Amino acid sequence: MPLHGKGMLVVYTEVAARDERDLNEWYNREHIDERINLPGFHRARRYVAVRGSPKYLATYECDSADDLATPGYLHLLANGTPWSQSVTAKFTRFIRMTLRMQVDLTHGVGGVLTAVRFIPNPSQRNALSEWLRDTALPRAIARPGMVGAAAGENDLEIANAPLRDASMDRPRADEVEWVVLIEGSDAGAVGAAARTTFSLTRLRPFGVTAAPVIGTYRLLFGNQR
Repeated sequence: MPLHGKGMLVVYTEVAARDERDLNEWYNREHIDERINLPGFHRARRYVAVRGSPKYLATYECDSADDLATPGYLHLLANGTPWSQSVTAKFTRFIRMTLRMQVDLTHGVGGVLTAVRFIPNPSQRNALSEWLRDTALPRAIARPGMVGAAAGENDLEIANAPLRDASMDRPRADEVEWVVLIEGSDAGAVGAAARTTFSLTRLRPFGVTAAPVIGTYRLLFGNQR
């Protein structure tokens, strides 16, 4: 079954060790449910790192990346619940990306996910999409222990909408980063598939000049409607 839409919010977070219990309770008891009941949102999942950082990763699937810049959504960002305001004030790391999904080869839900982040040359986006769709991801998910994969491109206009709206005080996104999500049942297999497929050597033809950031995560909780 494919993703539940063509848009995805990807968020990485970390907090101090003393704040982790509150972070996890907030995500599992309030935040995930609040988000999936927004217009356009359908499914959310959160993960903890097995290898890599930041420690926590969450994904939110929606009809379109445009759902992440509606007046209603931006109003919610600016007017979080008291618990949300308390938890987010304690973030020590926060990375937020609003993806337009370019490739979707997902199949159900894997217990492990490896996320690969890199910045290609924008002029190579079509060639990159073709390589991911026709070569890289089919080969990766054909390996034992794999169940599916998807790839998306961060939309800078959508990503920076909360800054323009003053609904979120976070660093501005200035480069078009891509995220590849590879899912499977075994952390070692999923991580190895990602590191083999997305070496800097293989990404250089698409204008990537820095080694990709790769992290492997274990599923903690998810919900959908």
